[in-house]
Amino acid sequence: MSGSAARHTVPVDVHLILRREGGDGPEVLLSRRAGPVYASGLWHLPSGHLDPGEDMVEAVIREAREETGVLIDTEDVTAAVTVHHRPPAGTRSRIGVFFEVRRWSGRPQVREPDRCDGMGWYPLDGLPDPMVAYCRAGLDAYRAGLPAAVHFQHPGDPVPHTPGGPDRTRLLPGPPTGAVELPYRLRAFAEQAVGRISEAAEVSWGRTRNRVWRITGADGGVWYLKRHRAARFHEREVAAYRTWVPALGARAPRLVAADSTARAVVLTALAGRSPNGMVLDPAAEVRVQHELGRLTSALHRGGPERPAGPSAVPGQVKRHLEEARPHLADGDADLVLALAREYGDLPRPVVVPTHGDLQYRNVLLTDEGELRLFDFERSEYATATRDMARLSDTWTGRPDLRAAFLDGYGRPLTPDEELRLDCETAFDAVSGIAYGTAHDDPEVAERGRRTLLRLHAARRPRGLSPQRKDHSMSQPVLAADPALARTTRIAAGPAAEGSAS
Repeated sequence: MSGSAARHTVPVDVHLILRREGGDGPEVLLSRRAGPVYASGLWHLPSGHLDPGEDMVEAVIREAREETGVLIDTEDVTAAVTVHHRPPAGTRSRIGVFFEVRRWSGRPQVREPDRCDGMGWYPLDGLPDPMVAYCRAGLDAYRAGLPAAVHFQHPGDPVPHTPGGPDRTRLLPGPPTGAVELPYRLRAFAEQAVGRISEAAEVSWGRTRNRVWRITGADGGVWYLKRHRAARFHEREVAAYRTWVPALGARAPRLVAADSTARAVVLTALAGRSPNGMVLDPAAEVRVQHELGRLTSALHRGGPERPAGPSAVPGQVKRHLEEARPHLADGDADLVLALAREYGDLPRPVVVPTHGDLQYRNVLLTDEGELRLFDFERSEYATATRDMARLSDTWTGRPDLRAAFLDGYGRPLTPDEELRLDCETAFDAVSGIAYGTAHDDPEVAERGRRTLLRLHAARRPRGLSPQRKDHSMSQPVLAADPALARTTRIAAGPAAEGSAS
């Protein structure tokens, strides 16, 4: 100890490494400081000081909201790097704690124009200049996968990072570790269900805020651990696995354990590869659709039919239409409103157990050509056609795929169901456009625009209402416009999180 000397104290600041995967690798969000602030004109991570009584995680979440507008959950904040820094002027040092976040909601934008005049995504391997040298030191440690750095600048050193200039960064390695990278509570839950975990690899899909790990037990067994982003998705998935999913047998995962407080489940692993993005020849894709029809039929028969209750669709459609209206093409709103009126005139349907997000990315294809179905967090009692709405995007220009699915399903659709499918597809498209534009997800928005274009084409040729069009399997409505014909490459089709399901 130093005896009677005063204790050394340092201020603490937090830095946000908001990370996404770009076309050329990982990218981070940077903002350019402006106005009467330190390092004006230099690029920097969103950052700030702790408020009184605030912990570091609370601080980085608050700074993210105030500076960029994005919303972050506590469990999505992970520690990345700690930097002990001393600026060129003065002798007082500071501690900077850098946090990585890969899941958030909202689209980053400048929220404090008096302090920031620019914001953008930059590759980790192509950071811009001029950048605050302190910030660059933290990102250098982060890129190297190291937990800490010392960055003590000398008097007269420049504030910005200077290529070829003095390098004051000393990177510090961490101790070797074989620990499983799982949040403690989730690891305890999973090990209680399956025994000691020897390996865990995160396999979360980037466009959702769920977290999924592939976990391997000490004896080599493999399971999946999933933490749901919201209680309603956890409740739906657990209910589905406990009721109608068992009707699928080995063609779906089995629920091993569930924890409602942690919103987590452990599921058995399935063999197979996702056909999402896979290149299949036309005959192979016909077989996939036929098997998917059989699988969907088995799911829909996994519980008794029920009469539908009062529909919430009109209110949902109105809300999504208002959100999407600035991004719709001419005539889109009129088309959706017309279909909404026709939907309201249809007889009240029966509802069945549904998947809720039936598309290729939630399917696995085995080497033997069999299909497996997973991800039941949107599963609920709904119309059978609701499960075909998103899948119908794969049928565009391919009447053989639609025919194969319905042949596997075991029956054609009735005229009322054909109209209901058109309506529900349009409603899902508007929901996708609203969600995709609000959350910077162009694939979801583009799928919605494709769907509305297809429905326009289907209603134009003879000027007939969908109720009177020929929806037979030999002349399906989805083949109406050859210009919309798709290739045999299966397009990625992420779900709209704001779906009116």
